[in-house]
Amino acid sequence: MNFPTRVKLVDVGPRDGLQNEKQHVPVAIKIELVHRLQAAGLKEIEVTSFVSPKWVPQMADNAQVMAGIARVPGIRYSVLTPNLQGLQAALPCRPDEIVVFAAASQTFSQKNTNCSIEESIERFAPMVQTARDAGIYVRGALSCAVGCPFEGDVPPASVERLALMMKQIGVQHVGVADTIGVGTPRKIQAAMQAALKHYDLNDVSGHFHDTYGQALANTLASLEMGVWQFDASVAGLGGCPYAKGATGNVATEDLVYMLHGMGIETGIDLDKLVDAGTFISDHLQRKSNSRVATALLNKRA
Repeated sequence: MNFPTRVKLVDVGPRDGLQNEKQHVPVAIKIELVHRLQAAGLKEIEVTSFVSPKWVPQMADNAQVMAGIARVPGIRYSVLTPNLQGLQAALPCRPDEIVVFAAASQTFSQKNTNCSIEESIERFAPMVQTARDAGIYVRGALSCAVGCPFEGDVPPASVERLALMMKQIGVQHVGVADTIGVGTPRKIQAAMQAALKHYDLNDVSGHFHDTYGQALANTLASLEMGVWQFDASVAGLGGCPYAKGATGNVATEDLVYMLHGMGIETGIDLDKLVDAGTFISDHLQRKSNSRVATALLNKRA
């Protein structure tokens, strides 16, 4: 098995992880979380999203959070921008990367963005152009790449079609996202294969939610294909507002433990990462969703 020798992780906890929190998380806490993640060795952090505060009140402080971060050279700070208005609000904050998202399922697209897949891609085209003209990298998320809460299984052909549309409008990298966490290894490999028909291996990543406890297995199945970039969420924060019962992304701590145990480099200090997860879990007044963090904290105690 030719596994990659190094893996790049994007921690999406500050954005994807916190966006569904009902309780308000103060700006200072969000900034501190980013600082702790970069101190732990994360080189890619998804900080916030520039969405309408009406829909996602938790992200209304996006500009303040971006302004408050003590940026470290060599770290890429990304933000989610769902539309041109969001991009225009994000530009003064100088993100290194923007993330756009479209679903591989028509019903999810309608429920999530009130438009068809085709219309969402049309909306993104001018945004992608504007971002790239400004020297900002553009990453795309292919959401519901294996399953949809409304349509059930999503065929690989739908993922391939979406990847092609993203490629045609200039999106530089795509993440195959199991948004509701229903994927299993072979289904994930089929979705990855579909994306790889239009994107190079170096321009594809995995984004796996852990609803059914399959995220690590799905990561391993992707590693077997040579995929070396993954999203993860510190303390396993997050969920999906449109999928009942969907839990957060795979916990960054769990992923790092597995990768290090396989002799794969990440550049991340696991102890500092556990501290970052403990910091945000304590603030939210609940236990971390990371099994590794729980085990290591028990050991420390």
